[in-house]
Amino acid sequence: MGNKIKTFEDHLENRYGKIGSPERDAFEVKSKSFRIGEMIKEERRLAHMTQEELAEKSGTKKTYISRIENGKSDIQLTTLFKIIESGLGKHLDLTIS
Repeated sequence: MGNKIKTFEDHLENRYGKIGSPERDAFEVKSKSFRIGEMIKEERRLAHMTQEELAEKSGTKKTYISRIENGKSDIQLTTLFKIIESGLGKHLDLTIS
C-alpha cells in the first residue's frame, strides 16, 4: 500500500508519465480532442440539433460530427470554425497561454 496515488496529477503521471514525455504528450492531445468533442456535443444539444443538422449547416458529414464528438478524429481549425460559427451560430475565441 506504499504506492498510493494522492492526486489526479499523480494518477496521470503514474499512468502516462511525466509532463513532456511522449506518452504524456499523446494523452494530452487525445484529452484535448475529447474535450473539444464534448463541448461541440453539448452546444449542439443546447441548440436542439441532430448531428445530421449540424453537419448540413457546417458543410461536413454526420459521421465526421460523430467522430469529433466521440474524440475519434482530429479536427482542422477551419472545420472547427465552420462547425462553431456556421453550424451552431456561435463565436469561437482561441487563447494561447
